[in-house]
Amino acid sequence: MTNNQLTESGRLRHFLTIEGLKRPLLTEIMDRAEQFSSISHQQVKKVPLLRGKTIVNLFFENSTRTRTTFELAAKRLSADVMNLNISTSATSKGESLLDTLHNLESMHSDMFVVRHNQSGAAEFIAQHVAPHVSVINAGDGCHAHPTQAMLDMFTIRRHKHHFPDLRVAIVGDILHSRVARSQIQALAILGVGEIRVIGPKTLLPTDCQSLGVHVYHDMEEGLHDVDVVIMLRLQHERMQGALLPSAREYFKRYGLTEEKLRCAKPDAIVMHPGPINRGVEIASTVADGPQSVILEQVTHGIAIRMAVMSMTLGAQSEQEAQA
Repeated sequence: MTNNQLTESGRLRHFLTIEGLKRPLLTEIMDRAEQFSSISHQQVKKVPLLRGKTIVNLFFENSTRTRTTFELAAKRLSADVMNLNISTSATSKGESLLDTLHNLESMHSDMFVVRHNQSGAAEFIAQHVAPHVSVINAGDGCHAHPTQAMLDMFTIRRHKHHFPDLRVAIVGDILHSRVARSQIQALAILGVGEIRVIGPKTLLPTDCQSLGVHVYHDMEEGLHDVDVVIMLRLQHERMQGALLPSAREYFKRYGLTEEKLRCAKPDAIVMHPGPINRGVEIASTVADGPQSVILEQVTHGIAIRMAVMSMTLGAQSEQEAQA
């Protein structure tokens, strides 16, 4: 990935990946989200920061929760929002992606929020948009999902405060998970004490240890004394071939139950990027239990996306003023 997501002054122009970013910038995103988090409790859930701006959700891959939180975030910043239904758009009638983008730019769009099943799609779009347009990656293939990683970091910080003191375990389908890649990068940048990945060999990248993580194939051993447990969804739609014997066998070995959770610290928090496959990755008693912060993650997603949108479009305004 190139790092054209930063301006010359080091501000966010696009938000495509966590990779290559510095700790102060990630901290700034979380600090900005902290300021926005209280808006949800106000009678009028809006601030005028992006009034007059137009944000287009370009979702080439379905995701109700992510698209909805991006839409809510934009509207709470007072931006105008357009959701492009790709299945009925001109791209399905033969118009190229770049033609579609340029047509949207001519409508004075200021930001594209892009979700695509091909890795690198958001970067490709960012390389071809007009200088005044920002691009946010809402998930591309198996590559990256930076806003999900940041809302996860924000949730962890809310509960655990100091990253260097933490031991974090990410459990499941690391191989196909763009979320896991972005989480590992963010945790490393923020200086987490130890990052563990837990899963069967068939669902772990061959170069896993080069990511700076400790690899475990035994669930109980991997969860021993951890502060944060992040469960991942099985990426059935991205799997090729029979990588698992069965969902039942997977749950037996790698599903998070109350018994397995007792291997972690008593005050460990349980996270999941969603959507949850109950009885496959996690038992309902854990997902709905006192240590689960899964619904908090969804709530924090709005504040984080507000922070990223305001920072990227703020950097664009800064550049335009200098020009």
